[in-house]
Amino acid sequence: MNNKGKTPIILAEVDSTNNYANHLILSEAAEEGTVVLAHYQEKGRGQVGNQWESEAGKNLLCSVILYPKFLLAEHQFFISKAVSLALYDFLKNEIGNVTIKWPNDLYAGKEKIAGILIENAIKGKFLLQSVAGIGLNLNQEKFLSDAPNPVSLKQLTSKKYNVEEVAGIFSERLFFWYNKLKKGNLEEIAAVYFSHLFRVGKWSRYRGKDIEFEGRIVGVGEYGQLMLENRQGKITNYMFKEVEFVL
Repeated sequence: MNNKGKTPIILAEVDSTNNYANHLILSEAAEEGTVVLAHYQEKGRGQVGNQWESEAGKNLLCSVILYPKFLLAEHQFFISKAVSLALYDFLKNEIGNVTIKWPNDLYAGKEKIAGILIENAIKGKFLLQSVAGIGLNLNQEKFLSDAPNPVSLKQLTSKKYNVEEVAGIFSERLFFWYNKLKKGNLEEIAAVYFSHLFRVGKWSRYRGKDIEFEGRIVGVGEYGQLMLENRQGKITNYMFKEVEFVL
């Protein structure tokens, strides 16, 4: 499966590209690889109800429809890994210091440049469908929300980016990794993802259950959990929202 030749659905304005993509799936009007691209989202969504700030026409706001019926439900985090690696590939070609911040962000140095929202549906033991939504800061130069550390590519490179061209590059890289996933190359994907993680192997500060502690990332578990080792050598697994990075 590849995405070459597919024309994206381009919307001037929408509540959320993920919502639009899910409606297409419900109406049986979407092939695998369909890209929904919007110049503006009224209610762009991040993880757990957070909102994604984006100035109209400045950034990449898109969702890709996938039907990974070959993938066990317990391996669904591999969709997030594939999307993260596709974004990493594009960004690494533009700037040097890029990492994947578990579970769903891309960082340029210590600043957030992209976010991911994956919505999966499961049937039996396997995934039925996935909508992979991303927000990538391209040309925005002023951020008004109280998000602590946003940055855009233009701020870093002084270049202006064509949103539709970037969408095409991203979708090609996504299907490069998605096809590896389809072939069962889980260990390769997991290893590359782990090697690109923000703070991987470095002693850093984290917060869990209102307690701040020092730890280092030593792995990402089968279900996507972050594995942190403390100074005493104990390794604890944390699921999403059970731990946060102290920046």
